[in-house]
Amino acid sequence: MRKYILICCFIQLTFIAKSQSASVEKSVYGIQTGILGIWGHNEAFLSKSLALRSEIGFDSGIWGGTFYEKTGFLMTPVLTLEPRYYYNLNKRERKTKRIDGNTGNFLSLKTSYHPDWFVISNYSNISIISDISIVPTWGIRRSIGKHINFETGFGIGYQHVFAKQAGYYQDENYVLYNVHLRIGYRFNR
Repeated sequence: MRKYILICCFIQLTFIAKSQSASVEKSVYGIQTGILGIWGHNEAFLSKSLALRSEIGFDSGIWGGTFYEKTGFLMTPVLTLEPRYYYNLNKRERKTKRIDGNTGNFLSLKTSYHPDWFVISNYSNISIISDISIVPTWGIRRSIGKHINFETGFGIGYQHVFAKQAGYYQDENYVLYNVHLRIGYRFNR
């Protein structure tokens, strides 16, 4: 009888330990690259489902055509602040899928600022006009191994271009699409 009670207590303890709800990690650091850029990021814990992603990096652009003597390429700094709501962590954990490194599906409000600090380009005397954008985004992140991850997302939002600062008559507003596909490396603690 004592063995039976001991076994029941052990099973009960494992259920209690497993019944805690899933949560985003306290802090996730990493770098990511995509087709047009490279970024370093940190995701900080806000609540069990919310993380605040801060990011600094370079967005890139390519242009060309018959009006240009060569194909142009540029890289410009970008600062991003993005609250992320990871909505399926509990479901992933119940199905024994990975949630480490904030692996899961998310909804976010991506806010990016492109300052006119400097531009890296194969053309000389290139500058950009500063802009800010706010894009609601849906995305997924998946981990491959212990350090590698990939991420994809899609969103439609708003962009404000500070054209007056560059000498134009008025600032411009646009509808902005955010489609990203990135692969990255996560630094473990």
